[in-house]
Amino acid sequence: MLIELSKQNNGILKTSDAVKSGISKPYFLDFVRKNDYKMLSRGVYLAPNSWEDGMFALQSRYAKAVFSHETALYLLELSEREPLKYEVTVPHGYNSTKLKQQNISVFSVKPEWYSIGVIECKTPMGNSVNVYSAERTLCDIFKGNCKIEIQDKQFAIKQYLRNCEKNIPLLLEYAKEFKVETAVKQYLEVLL
Repeated sequence: MLIELSKQNNGILKTSDAVKSGISKPYFLDFVRKNDYKMLSRGVYLAPNSWEDGMFALQSRYAKAVFSHETALYLLELSEREPLKYEVTVPHGYNSTKLKQQNISVFSVKPEWYSIGVIECKTPMGNSVNVYSAERTLCDIFKGNCKIEIQDKQFAIKQYLRNCEKNIPLLLEYAKEFKVETAVKQYLEVLL
């Protein structure tokens, strides 16, 4: 059962999934040890013959880190290239020292803004991670603390507008909430 669970999850085993399946923790830990699984974080293990998914591993270690900005654009297919380093957002007051030590860009937001627009998305390796929605991410890249290149911003908006799942009323609602409404509207007027 554990081997099948590992295959279904791209080589990743979680203690919580094993327990839900009726497998005891001691038996699970014994299986992990005997089969040389690598510990990614507490309760998350990777099979020895599997590739490590950096994004999934990061979020397994830091559950409050939501992929945002250019990393979110990449995951949402609104970018032409993979980001040079991961960018995440955490609630204000979260200790992000260890994230920064790993060369990860960390953005901090008011707790009431933190959960707005969080969705699940698949990494290139096929694992689910938390990321901000396209509408939220577009608002984030218009804020003053985001140093995204103009051509990357334009590409993201053009790709978003081509997407049949776009939600412009929601984009404008988020833009108002995050105080970037004027900038977002200017781009939309030019491109629509």
